[in-house]
Amino acid sequence: MLGEDHSLINEFPEYRDIVVKLSQSNEAFAKGAKHYNALDKEIRELELKGAPIDDESMHQLKHDRAELKDSLFQRLSIEKA
Repeated sequence: MLGEDHSLINEFPEYRDIVVKLSQSNEAFAKGAKHYNALDKEIRELELKGAPIDDESMHQLKHDRAELKDSLFQRLSIEKA
């Protein structure tokens, strides 16, 4: 669905407390989460504007977001264990 919110809290609601905790206490996680949410916002805005960039650029943004999401999820999984 175009314009869908994929922020960390929406993607992993069961990890909400851990996302907040790590964002406050772990500089590397906080930086990654901030970058992830900025990428998500950029993608969402582009989709809502009819994607005024070429397909390859949009694909790269989504690829970068997915890779970052995977690495952040690994950190969340470690913290939850």
